[in-house]
Amino acid sequence: MSAPTSLDDRPHTSAPAPVRVRRAPHPLRAELLRGLPPWAGLGLAVTLGAYLYNTSETWQGSWTDTMGMLRAGGVMLGGPLALAAGCWQGGRERRRGTDVLRAASARGPLAQFLVAALPLACWLTVAYALAFAGGTLASRPYATPGGFVPTAFVSTAAALAACSLIGHVVGALARWRLAAPLLGVAGYGLFGVAATTRNALRFLGPVPEGFTSDQLLVWWHPFLTAWWVLALAAAAALAHTARRRWTALVPLAAAVVAATLLLQVGDGMSRPDPRAHRQVCTTDTVPQICVNGTRARQLPAVTAAMRPLTDRLKGVRNLPTRFEDLPGRPAADEAELPMLYPLGWHLVRGRITDPEQYRWEAAAGLIDGYDCPVRDIPAEVALVDQAVQRWLGPSHISDIIRKQHLKSARANNDKAALRRLKAEQRAYDHLRTMSPADRHTWLSRYFEDQERCGRTDSEVPQL
Repeated sequence: MSAPTSLDDRPHTSAPAPVRVRRAPHPLRAELLRGLPPWAGLGLAVTLGAYLYNTSETWQGSWTDTMGMLRAGGVMLGGPLALAAGCWQGGRERRRGTDVLRAASARGPLAQFLVAALPLACWLTVAYALAFAGGTLASRPYATPGGFVPTAFVSTAAALAACSLIGHVVGALARWRLAAPLLGVAGYGLFGVAATTRNALRFLGPVPEGFTSDQLLVWWHPFLTAWWVLALAAAAALAHTARRRWTALVPLAAAVVAATLLLQVGDGMSRPDPRAHRQVCTTDTVPQICVNGTRARQLPAVTAAMRPLTDRLKGVRNLPTRFEDLPGRPAADEAELPMLYPLGWHLVRGRITDPEQYRWEAAAGLIDGYDCPVRDIPAEVALVDQAVQRWLGPSHISDIIRKQHLKSARANNDKAALRRLKAEQRAYDHLRTMSPADRHTWLSRYFEDQERCGRTDSEVPQL
């Protein structure tokens, strides 16, 4: 008979390991990573990227133009897209036939609305943030420091988010599949009218109308605009989903307050840019080359483009003190520099696009005859002015036009035009073939009279 087994000799069995229950991912995560929101964000990023690339010559190099283009593009292109995408997203459950099932869910209507609507708003905001950062970085190498308003991002981003939320409400209520594209088209028309209207309603949009290059946006305006549009979207969402619909009155009242403030502020949303009325000048040219402070970084490019003209004026007396680039007419001792604004005409990405044409226009500003009524300029005076302009700012385009006029006059046997063209050529040849000393003396006499309009033949040295 075997001995009884002790308790210590019994085989030990380990306790079963606890079963780990994996938590289901939050529905918001699935909405963020799948479905329409990522594709809508990608579409907005590509659309804004293409728009900024195709219009880069008109904004790259000015902070005011860069901010205006980013805001206008975000609203006019992104706003309709956000409305249409939100509307399509809002009608998703009805198209799938799961709206009754969602209504029986443990989550309330507002929670379900936020889970379905917020991912789209987030993706659109991120896409616009990428476009805003890209436009800012692209303009930074060419724009003069100062004048950059980083808060300008807030109003347009808030407008995109608000459009997606309002579109979601419309999509949840509308039972027509074409509601989404029609809402996008209607939104585009509404934003276009808001951007071009001249009444007080223009102040309610995220892009102020009449915003010019010599103005700066006040830093708080984007936040006030964001308050207005987001409160309006919150009121629409609560009116659609809240158990107590009266709670929508709270954000609606906030929206009314913000809209009232915007209407009262009006044109006070911008302030004059002090740099626009301050000149930055060279010290090694006569006349001096001056640009306003908003384009100080372009002064070397302008000076290089003007160098052939200023070299031809070396040793000439009685010249204006400077070429100026300020609003309004130049002073008596100044000449007007060809306009550097708007961008894309003479100035693109910090360089002068056509230096020859730029010098030709600068010579016209120096002579100032272009600003006199043609009937007040005697024929002999106009002939001399044209010869001086042609000498100071030679232009192959003007030469081609002159040859075409000569050819046309010969073909039509226009003897008066032929005499005038030949006289212009003789005057120019005379000025061109002078010795440098004689030419400097003659030009000094020519520029002696500062009042260019109303001169007579006796007041202008003849050629």
